[in-house]
Amino acid sequence: MMHWNNWTLNYDFILLGIFDHSPLHTFFFSLTLGIFFMALMGNSTMVLLIYLDAQLHTPMYILLSQLSLMDLMLICTTVPQMAFNFLSGNKSISMAGCGSQIFFYVSLLGSECFLLASMAYDRYVAICHPLRYPILMSHKICGLIAASSWILGSLDGIIEVAVAMSFSYCGAREIPHFFCEVPALLTLSCSDTLIYEKMIFFCCVIMLIFPVAIIIASYTRVILAVIRMASAESRHKAFATCSSHLVVVGMYYGAAMFIYMRPSSGRSPNQDKMVSAFYTILTPMLNPLIYSLRNREVARAFVKVLGMDKAAA
Repeated sequence: MMHWNNWTLNYDFILLGIFDHSPLHTFFFSLTLGIFFMALMGNSTMVLLIYLDAQLHTPMYILLSQLSLMDLMLICTTVPQMAFNFLSGNKSISMAGCGSQIFFYVSLLGSECFLLASMAYDRYVAICHPLRYPILMSHKICGLIAASSWILGSLDGIIEVAVAMSFSYCGAREIPHFFCEVPALLTLSCSDTLIYEKMIFFCCVIMLIFPVAIIIASYTRVILAVIRMASAESRHKAFATCSSHLVVVGMYYGAAMFIYMRPSSGRSPNQDKMVSAFYTILTPMLNPLIYSLRNREVARAFVKVLGMDKAAA
């Protein structure tokens, strides 16, 4: 049975973190801060470029700007708290702070799941139905898709934080993690969490498996269409556009499934921390690099915004 009696603002948890103060861990902490600032700059730049350059106001780039915004918010949900705990030596986090972290990272992860599926659908329409693209992916439909991704992700966050915070917690209250991730938090519960674990699995089917099915279906059609293209240049351009998205999908969904779809009996705190660091810290830094380094339109927009094109002229 679930109890609310232990939910008070003074009820603190202890985040054991991922680093100690040894020289090696201090180096890795500094590296993590460097990745954090690179992610901040990269994703902020992508959002600003797409906002400022009218030629990038197309469905593909609008969805990409939403991905960058989600990544920006995701990394800010975990790293600042981790850095504060490491530098101050104060590893406590309040119940309200823990609940806020759960809500934001679950909402953002869920939103990204649906957004990545939407981006796959966008590429499918662009390559397989180019003449109908302005109708099937109009700005209105693109806006609805982006808004739906945010709303569905937020609903998942509300459900998970409400249920997770309703359990009673006891013992040392030490979370073997660097942020309040639900699977790590549930190891401290005095209540029977079997129902909640089944609910998480069900949510993962909706938030992970369903979008993956859309992505696989979309790219199967895309690959078949690309193979039939007569022009080698067209095939290369189509593969270049889609490969960036597939790299992001593989990294993101692989890590998320590893964390949320394994049975609790097979969990290792160290493995969970490493994989969580990958998709909450490293992936937000890699996404703008993956999408920008191989994208001529983004490079052109960057040069244009800096005014370098005028200087060259």
